[in-house]
Amino acid sequence: MRRAFLVALLAATSPAIAQDAMPKLTYPQTERGTTVDEQFGIKVADPYRWLEADVRSDEKVRAWVSAQNAVTDAYLATLPGRQIFKDRMKALYNYERFGLPSKKGGKYFYSRNTGLQNQSVLYVRDGLNGEPRVLIDPNAWAKDGATALGGYTASHDGTKLLYSIQDGGTDWRTLKVMDVATGQDTGDQLEWVRGLGDWMKDGSGFFYTRYPEPPAGQKYQALTLNSKVYFHKLGTPQSADRLVYETPDMPKRGHYAGVSDDGRYLIIYTSEGTDNRNEVSIVDLQSADWKPRKLIDGLNNEWSAFGNVGTKFYFKTNKDAPRGRVVTMDIAAANPQPVEVIAQDKAVLDGVSIIGGMMLADYMADVKSDIRRYAMDGKPAGKVTLPGIGSAGGFGGDPEDSETFFAFTSFATPSTIYRYDVKTNQATVWAAPKVAFDPANYEVKQVFYPSKDGTKIPMFIVHKKGLKGPAPTILYGYGGFNVSLLPSFSATRIAWMEQGGVIAQPNLRGGGEYGKAWHDAGRLANKQNVFDDMIAAAEYLDKTGISSPQKTVIQGGSNGGLLVGAVINQRPDLFAAALPAVGVMDMTRFDRWTAGRYWVDDYGYPSKEADFKTLYKYSPYHNVQSGKTYPAILATTADTDDRVVPGHTFKYTAAIQNADIGPKPHLVRIETRAGHGSGKPTDKIIEEAADLWAFSAKWTGMDVKPVK
Repeated sequence: MRRAFLVALLAATSPAIAQDAMPKLTYPQTERGTTVDEQFGIKVADPYRWLEADVRSDEKVRAWVSAQNAVTDAYLATLPGRQIFKDRMKALYNYERFGLPSKKGGKYFYSRNTGLQNQSVLYVRDGLNGEPRVLIDPNAWAKDGATALGGYTASHDGTKLLYSIQDGGTDWRTLKVMDVATGQDTGDQLEWVRGLGDWMKDGSGFFYTRYPEPPAGQKYQALTLNSKVYFHKLGTPQSADRLVYETPDMPKRGHYAGVSDDGRYLIIYTSEGTDNRNEVSIVDLQSADWKPRKLIDGLNNEWSAFGNVGTKFYFKTNKDAPRGRVVTMDIAAANPQPVEVIAQDKAVLDGVSIIGGMMLADYMADVKSDIRRYAMDGKPAGKVTLPGIGSAGGFGGDPEDSETFFAFTSFATPSTIYRYDVKTNQATVWAAPKVAFDPANYEVKQVFYPSKDGTKIPMFIVHKKGLKGPAPTILYGYGGFNVSLLPSFSATRIAWMEQGGVIAQPNLRGGGEYGKAWHDAGRLANKQNVFDDMIAAAEYLDKTGISSPQKTVIQGGSNGGLLVGAVINQRPDLFAAALPAVGVMDMTRFDRWTAGRYWVDDYGYPSKEADFKTLYKYSPYHNVQSGKTYPAILATTADTDDRVVPGHTFKYTAAIQNADIGPKPHLVRIETRAGHGSGKPTDKIIEEAADLWAFSAKWTGMDVKPVK
């Protein structure tokens, strides 16, 4: 059975050992084509373009995948720490895990995993302390466990459940509706959606976004264009759904809709890329024609409505506040204008919710959660006390109800669910995991190191207490799309640290850790700053004796896979091993498939000369440096990844195997019936993690021993 790719927050490593200890590898022969494109006077060779074809339907590509997996599997089978890691990860994963409860109509909906279940099970309780009842068990949907519950939302009275099915890791979803009392589906079924939806207040139906059906044979590769917002009335076919909003003259525009808590309004958000820039349209659902009214015009800033009191809407926005602020707008006015309620702070405002007549604002201060309370007029009302330094998330629910839930986690602290009462400002544990290790044995510190241009970059360093370096170290990064890497728990990382390993997680520019300026400093023409930040992190680990080039492994997924590919092209001498997962590796063609067109906000347009020259300069596929000694490489991808199509990794793998970059293994691990990461079954997570850790241990010289 093929094994799944490692999740973005999974860590892994690998270094160099004596050359005479290395098994000799014979890579599959990969046909080199003669394709050369000329772009802006530059001849761009693309000898492996044939590997862009869909592996599910192209026999030639499928044969190549089988040959690559055979070589990789044979190599991994020789690694002595593989079974030790697998056995230990099973023990570490075997703890009860809960999702955040959602309260609707007096019922509490939440997910639970007993430990080693491939997919978490959805439960419902009548009342907070009611008897749990299984509502949906996805583990029965597929023999390989690769069909997942993609998401769910209950109607306001809690009698109906809208849920999505995700098969084999694809971003496509099938929507269904269940009667909560009987546990039976209603027969409603919707296709060609990539999200969920939001219920009409009376439960008669829901709003959702769908796309046109892709051309035959292009389900996993065609661009996602022409999204439209529809209303689905329960008991009717999808073909009868009511079209609410579209922009046929602007097919790249994407639309998402949500219903206000009072049920009166539909808020439609329109965006085009990945930036926090959107338009807002409002539909009065009491009107007969449901005619949208443009409230915010132009893709210039973020506008996120999180509540309303009558016609007064509360928005989180970055207009005139790159780190975020809260404003209100009265939509009853002919020309509504924002009125500031909570001013911008030095910390970054991540989100706001209204619970029990109070605003709960989720701030990020030096990459740590800070939850603050505000009255509805913006007057500060203290903070929510958190159990430590880490990440808190949740705080959803009814604006009139004083009860909400949040999850708290850190590097050595598994996610614990808390029930929070806004009136008393008290949090109590609702569900706490019991794990097979002692979190007190680990220490977390945050350092700030200088990048190439002198910018101070924060980095978390985690390991067992008393550990002396240099030690095998996983250097994990992302650096893009305004994504912030906060402290979070991973059982697989614990397995690494138990063996004397270190986790190092820098917060590179391009992320959202310090607001818009931090993001802007690591994208488009500034993308090299991200690579410089990662290189400087490796140099810091070496200089301080935490690790060394012989013990440092660079790892990242998706945009982080691009990061890994670009950095080892520029500084292969700094790393013992590299683990690029589902990476964006061909920067000259990324915008041609599925969601790739959205990424131009961060990467730029390959069709524009200035952007193209920047992209081509660091594109991992095009800049493999023959004649230099590279670290050991284990790239990972999956055949059903329809976000970053696997052709990126296929072409990159062919390039590194063809190049003269030294004797260390340069392999690819290709999962079947898996996608970009979500919905991955537990057994595949463990299998792949064990393989990657064993590969890493081999190349960092880690002596893997059973944990007693």
